[in-house]
Amino acid sequence: MRILLVEDERHLAEAISQILKKQKYTVDMVHNGVAGLDNALSDIYDLIILDIMLPEMNGLEVLRTLRAESIETPVLMLTAKGEITDRVKGLDSGADDYLPKPFATEELLARIRALSRRKGEIVSSDAMCFGDIILNTETLLLSTNHKEIKLTLRESELLAFLILRKGLIASKELIIEKLWGYDSEAEHNNVEVYISFLRKKLLYLDAHVVITTTRGVGYSLEVKIPCSEN
Repeated sequence: MRILLVEDERHLAEAISQILKKQKYTVDMVHNGVAGLDNALSDIYDLIILDIMLPEMNGLEVLRTLRAESIETPVLMLTAKGEITDRVKGLDSGADDYLPKPFATEELLARIRALSRRKGEIVSSDAMCFGDIILNTETLLLSTNHKEIKLTLRESELLAFLILRKGLIASKELIIEKLWGYDSEAEHNNVEVYISFLRKKLLYLDAHVVITTTRGVGYSLEVKIPCSEN
């Protein structure tokens, strides 16, 4: 799960980032509204933690712009202001939840888990299904009714991302941003290598699920039912 943290208090931002990383979240951190908006518009994040009082562009402006651009990523507003009017402004602007400072670490993590479940990207069983395959993101096991095989963490992340796309095409650029990070030096070849690995493992499982290539566009998952024998 990739989180964008937009917080101008650098010591607090670093502390939050470390808390999230210990929970195995991937975190991108910026310190002003303009940079936050630029990152968020990439639409590669599963959750955005957004402070209201930011330099260059405040959090409410960032949020309104995101919603106007049809970016539906869940947003947790984080601010020192605790008045009801401020909470209402944030929620009316499109925020999904609101957490005033100071806050307990346990409450922050609980709200993140709740927003993740609301988006439907975390399943309590850690199992993700597509066609005849089941991916366990906790054990990294990929299975069908008859076989199973262990994936690497990166393979699991890539397959999970493609499953969540529900058959939509994902470009190499989007995959790199989602899996390696916005400022990553990963290249198209990195994606091609892991796509090849996954294809071989799906073939080993005799799965009906295949990774299709749309030339010049990207990759998607497809279920191909074998023709019945006469």
